[in-house]
Amino acid sequence: MSNASRPLAPTLGLMLIAGSIIAGCQTQGPPAPRGLTPAANAIADQTNQLPPGNIADPAFLEQFAATYRFNAGTPRSITITPDGKSVLFLRSGPRSVVQDLYEFNVSTGYERVLLTADKILSGGKEQLSPEEMARRERMRMSSRGIVGYSMSKDGKLILVPLSGKLYVVERITLRIREVGTQKGFPIGPVFSDDASTICCTRDGDLYAIDTDSGDERRLTTKPDGKAGQTIDNGIAEFVAAEEMARFDGFWLSPDAKSVAYCQVDTAGLETFTIADPVNPDKSAQSWPYPRPGRKNASVKLGVIPTAGGPTTWINWDHDRFPYVVTVRWEKNAPLTLVLSNRAQTEQVVYAVEPATGSLTELLTERDPAWVEMRQSVPHWLDDGSGFLWISEAGGWPELQWRDRSGKLKATLAGKEVGFRDIIDVDSTNGAVYFSGSTDPTQTHVFAVPFNMTRPPVQLTEAEGTHGLIASKNFSAMVLTASTAKGERSASVVGEKGDLVPIKSVAEKPPFMPNVEWTTVGSGDRIFQAYIIRPRNFVKGKKYPVIDSVYAGPTANVVTKTLWGSLLNQWIADHGFIVVGLDNRGTENRGRAWQRAWKLESGNSKGDLIDVALNDQAEGVKMLVAKYPEMDADKVGVYGWSFGGYFSAMAAMRRPDVFKAGCAGAPVCDFADYDTT
Repeated sequence: MSNASRPLAPTLGLMLIAGSIIAGCQTQGPPAPRGLTPAANAIADQTNQLPPGNIADPAFLEQFAATYRFNAGTPRSITITPDGKSVLFLRSGPRSVVQDLYEFNVSTGYERVLLTADKILSGGKEQLSPEEMARRERMRMSSRGIVGYSMSKDGKLILVPLSGKLYVVERITLRIREVGTQKGFPIGPVFSDDASTICCTRDGDLYAIDTDSGDERRLTTKPDGKAGQTIDNGIAEFVAAEEMARFDGFWLSPDAKSVAYCQVDTAGLETFTIADPVNPDKSAQSWPYPRPGRKNASVKLGVIPTAGGPTTWINWDHDRFPYVVTVRWEKNAPLTLVLSNRAQTEQVVYAVEPATGSLTELLTERDPAWVEMRQSVPHWLDDGSGFLWISEAGGWPELQWRDRSGKLKATLAGKEVGFRDIIDVDSTNGAVYFSGSTDPTQTHVFAVPFNMTRPPVQLTEAEGTHGLIASKNFSAMVLTASTAKGERSASVVGEKGDLVPIKSVAEKPPFMPNVEWTTVGSGDRIFQAYIIRPRNFVKGKKYPVIDSVYAGPTANVVTKTLWGSLLNQWIADHGFIVVGLDNRGTENRGRAWQRAWKLESGNSKGDLIDVALNDQAEGVKMLVAKYPEMDADKVGVYGWSFGGYFSAMAAMRRPDVFKAGCAGAPVCDFADYDTT
């Protein structure tokens, strides 16, 4: 239900909203065609009832789609070499999904193309397996060409999976060689810490590859016959990738002598069959799917030598904790496992003894609503003396420093700075970098020393969202920003603190949104909101209103950036005012706010709509009362994914506020969603 992955709104759907909420406005355009069904005639009538003052450019939608929302051409997947001298990143053309790998020299600012898919494949066409396509869908990835790479810890080698093969590239000489000999698309390939070994999964089995020789060893073997058809080794099961953001299914030990891996068994799951309407000549594909309340995939965790040998299985109560949230295996630290119960109200962190499979409990988190699943923790310190953890037991996410046994040593940051998540740890100087803000519409970069000789310091200033990528020794850093003034950048921090931008070739939009950020409400019900007026807005005139909504967990729509509002500005330019609100259940306002729909529903399974719908309806009414240019009698709503579900429910259940709704990709029945 990610808001970020929602598809482009169809023009017809927007025009249906337009026709529904502006009934009585002057009809424009040619008369509606006749000879249709009554319903079709009604739709045709409505789509011709556009508001006066339409200045929207009809070519915008094509440009918006062709440029992938003006994101194609921006640097992404940024990494910094260990010595801090070079920055690697992927970039496509302004209207392309085909990415190349670039290198940016920090001292000179010179940029060069390191690798292209065409160069590696010698002009051959890239091939993708159904499994890889499904994996990219889970990762919300539409790119082609070089879509991923990993760099060895010494920065000398680059590992590139491409078209079902693995390539090792020497970064300085650009010498390319293929490694591995087995057939089957390599999933999740990674270097060991010393780059001597590469590990990956092919066709549901785990392989280890000697980096120098390229020789490949099969480590696991699925059972023969029907039993083997439901078992995969070294992959992340569907629900881990879709709902936990865990895309890994195996983890190499720091010494490269062993690998921990998940064994996933989908026996007993329902089968979903998916046809390709664009290519009806192709056979439909069938996939095991974990519907809510039904059987989940069974997940085991084992440890196997990379030289080959038997698996040592990790022992835990699988009935109590069926979900493997994440696994860590870091230098100087134990193999660490985070498990959750199916209700997601309890998480336990274990240190694992790989030789025996025995467990030692480090800590347990409980919450009657749910415990957030995070991939950033536990974060072990380089010397293995302890780890960082994030707890919401106090009502707000807190950054905790715990010793090796799991005992709390100190709380480094919390509500006072609006702590969000860990970015990185500077072990040399003893500092933690993290994201946060007391303003839920912004995200800033902070740093705090472990010795707590000073409170957390905010490192970014401009209103908007900011991020940080650092080299291993923090000798070089890249700051990313998307600001309330429309600036979007990825910049290397120079020796004097100056910012040197990494080039973007993205097309510039024909306009930037006209956004006003505001709040409505009082007390513990203050709602963040935005307002987008037409660019030819006339004071004193009444405008119909469209509520652009997501309303579900995990995604806020009110952020102090402009790039996410381009489509809404185009809609507003048809003669509307577009608004957005963040109701209770959204992020960055603390535990009680985010879990309100669960805590207040009175339903043990959770009522996903009542809190969000009541908040949105009340918020819209307060906006209309606050801004006289908004027409309370002409309010519509549209959204995608959870926002689509919300829009349908809003139009049906709150017609006193919402006169029409456009539901894009809605969840029509949560019994058909994925597992709970």
